[in-house]
This record gives sequence, structure tokens and C-alpha cells, in this order.
Amino acid sequence: MKELLELIARSLVDSPDEVKVTEVEGEQTTVLELRVAPDDLGKVIGKQGRTARSIRTILASSGMKLNKRIVFEIIE
Repeated sequence: MKELLELIARSLVDSPDEVKVTEVEGEQTTVLELRVAPDDLGKVIGKQGRTARSIRTILASSGMKLNKRIVFEIIE
């Protein structure tokens, strides 16, 4: 999951070297925290949050195969 989020985020931003994903695993839930450059924050969120919502949908459907709940957070 971490690699999938990194791949998606790196393809969206202008500074792919500054993309960092932290994974916190629990029994049923995995929290993925995404950090990007301040200039790229709007590109990851998208207009009215559409891009972030789409990323959450992709991660949630991928997590269903693993029987895990994936929570995606964007850290400023």
C-alpha cells in the first residue's frame, strides 16, 4: 500500500523527491500519512478535494483485498 501511494503521489507533484509516506499498522487498520512539499499540497488535494477522495477510494478498494481498512491522511 505504501508503494502504491508513493507512486500516485510522485506522479502528481512537481517535487517527487519530497514525497514521504509513513505507514502505521494496527490489527484491522493501516494509517498512511502523506507528506509533500508545501507548493504541491494543492495538487494532491485537488479541486474541492476530488483528487484526495479518488486516492482514498483506490486505497480503500485495494485494502479490501487484504481485509484491512486503509486510512489516508495528508500531513501539512
